[in-house]
Amino acid sequence: MMDGQLLEGFMEALRNLPGVQAEFSAAEQLSRPDLEHDAQVDLRVGGKAVTLLIEMKKAVYPRDVRQVLWQIRDSAPRWRHPGEQREAAFFLIAQSISPGAKDLLRSERVGYYDSGGSLFLPADNIYVYVDKPPPKGLSRSIRSLFSGRRAQVLHAVLQRNRKWFGVKDIANQARVSPATASQALTELERFEWVVSRGQGPGKERNLQEPGALLDAWVKQQAVMRPLSMRRYFVSATRGEGLVEKFAEVCAASKTEYAITHEAAGQRYAPFLSTVFQVRCRLPGGPAADKALGALDARCVDQGANLAIIEVKSPGELLFRESMNGVWLASAVQVYLDLMRGEGRAREMAKHLRQERIGF
Repeated sequence: MMDGQLLEGFMEALRNLPGVQAEFSAAEQLSRPDLEHDAQVDLRVGGKAVTLLIEMKKAVYPRDVRQVLWQIRDSAPRWRHPGEQREAAFFLIAQSISPGAKDLLRSERVGYYDSGGSLFLPADNIYVYVDKPPPKGLSRSIRSLFSGRRAQVLHAVLQRNRKWFGVKDIANQARVSPATASQALTELERFEWVVSRGQGPGKERNLQEPGALLDAWVKQQAVMRPLSMRRYFVSATRGEGLVEKFAEVCAASKTEYAITHEAAGQRYAPFLSTVFQVRCRLPGGPAADKALGALDARCVDQGANLAIIEVKSPGELLFRESMNGVWLASAVQVYLDLMRGEGRAREMAKHLRQERIGF
């Protein structure tokens, strides 16, 4: 989207507001190299006159906001509107503005507009806040960060918490290529969850905001497709007994697995009096079929006490932990799974995060 199209969309958004008059010459403003701002819009709202001093960007993340704030504040004392007393309000227009960048701009009372239609306009006697989903490009970028191999990088970074690490180190831990790890880490830096030091091959990074990263992952899960599960009933066994039996048959058939949801959360940080269903991440294939056959597990639509989440790659079982002979999904993965659950699952997730994860 070109600057002119963004400005046209912005003007249309302003003029759709009741009682708002907006005027500016986009061609004239953008063609003046001596102008300190990319464009200028004169607003009248209920007799109140405001001039918007506009900065235009392509994509804005939190770290970009600080540079924008410095630029617009540095030019503030030099701005004057000839022949008329009116307020000047600084404004940012971009194709995409990340959620964290929007939060920072609102806290600093700097207005913004993006191609998705989000609009924030703070000024004396004027306050407009329209929040819309991020533009498709930004949505795809965020979604890709929390899925597939990039999600494995995030998982590895969360395991490191606040320890410094290099690209090759985290790539090996996440079982991805250095290029994939580097791309994911660059995105994390843009969101200011990760900071860096050094240059070139010796560059290191550190996760500064593990809680914010985990919160963003949970939020992204809400718009992802629900996990597909195969549901089974295993007779004469339930709860902890079913967990132990499942671990035995998987060991016998040499099948990798990871218990998750309530059954795993209960082992990490006891919370419930009884666990009625065991949910497990399990790769498909003959070994898994053999294990389920040894359990005499019967496929059912209702009344299941065993649910299988079929994993598509070994990376989905990363960072599992063995506890008393049972393989559990990592505490982070269990937390994420519980946050997608029903009933008291979310309460248990919060308890697990407080007692085991710690951020």
